[in-house]
Amino acid sequence: MVLTTMKILIAGGGIGGLTAALSLVEHGYTVRVVERAPEIGEVGAGIQLSPNAMQVMKALRLDPALTVRGVEPEAIELRMGVSGLRLIRTELGEAARQRWGAPYLHIHRADLIETLQSALDERAPGSIQLGASVESYQCDESGIRARLQDGSEIAGDVLIGADGIHSAIRAQMIGPDAPVFTGNVAWRTVVPVSRLGSNAPDRVACAWMGRGRHAVTYLLKGGTHANFVGVVEQRTWTEESWSQTGDRKSALADFEGWHPRITQLIEQSDALFRWALFDRPPLPRWTDGRVALLGDAAHPMLPFIAQGAAMAIEDGWTLARCLTEGRDQGDAVAVALQRYQNRRLARATAMQSRSRVNAGLFHRRNTLSQLATYAPIWTVGRVRPETALRRFDPIYGHDVTA
Repeated sequence: MVLTTMKILIAGGGIGGLTAALSLVEHGYTVRVVERAPEIGEVGAGIQLSPNAMQVMKALRLDPALTVRGVEPEAIELRMGVSGLRLIRTELGEAARQRWGAPYLHIHRADLIETLQSALDERAPGSIQLGASVESYQCDESGIRARLQDGSEIAGDVLIGADGIHSAIRAQMIGPDAPVFTGNVAWRTVVPVSRLGSNAPDRVACAWMGRGRHAVTYLLKGGTHANFVGVVEQRTWTEESWSQTGDRKSALADFEGWHPRITQLIEQSDALFRWALFDRPPLPRWTDGRVALLGDAAHPMLPFIAQGAAMAIEDGWTLARCLTEGRDQGDAVAVALQRYQNRRLARATAMQSRSRVNAGLFHRRNTLSQLATYAPIWTVGRVRPETALRRFDPIYGHDVTA
């Protein structure tokens, strides 16, 4: 590792911001993470770390800690939501490690955030500033000045906007965005497995499909908790919020008649959260001189291929590598950041598109369309299971650390 005097400012202490900070520290940079919240944390929900994300965690030497705190699923399954009929099963576990070079992991978001923060506190003590947010920036050839919410300023050589879907950095760089409601609203909750009895989810990542709705279930925290996400089509919604609560009666009505594994999760939950899914078109650019966007600030993603966090994690490592290549080659910072954008833009855009397509796959509304879609999946799963694995190769086999 070559140490450098370059100072990188990072707006946002979420998964993308913390991964970027650790990746930059690993490459010898000084970082300062500015996080709006008074403490770094996450609302209770699960997250899927596919092998492409775990390659970065391996490079950051965090895979042992994450594996202990998470669950390595045995397979991915697609099932019908009402009957529970299994359409296809794609083996993970050792098969994932052999094929894609890293494990597939389920983990609670809070556990992931805590692992990232602890590593950053250990490797770059005092680099996180809490209770502050970057509201605007000014940059020139000599450096950058970021103005905080309280009117104070901090100086650095690069500013990374990892400040989420409502990014102030993106708003200044690109202008106001116009999110479009997708017609889908999502439920989420985490429930102790001890409450679920025989209806506890298996050790798999399972998508349950139905008419105008679908659900996803998997285990967390070493198998002691079950994660539930249920997406339902709805005509209108106005608020884009991750933390709005919903009532159990409404959730049960949305999944009335579904398999007991789904309804039991809803019935046994202490709190159900509900949020609307909004979509945004790909941005024309992610950089402005010494400023670059990352994660949801650059490419907010619908959750239908479970790659939102993985793309932010890939961004963080790629950004650090591109800055390092630029440093070693004597390139200007703006050139290095442009290289980062060029490497990431096509892949992130492709994942955004693939996620949109999956929304339709999960929600076939009539019997004819269900047969036309799911019968071939059922056939392939029994006759040519290798075909299902190959479909994941472009996603899970991508290694930004190679």
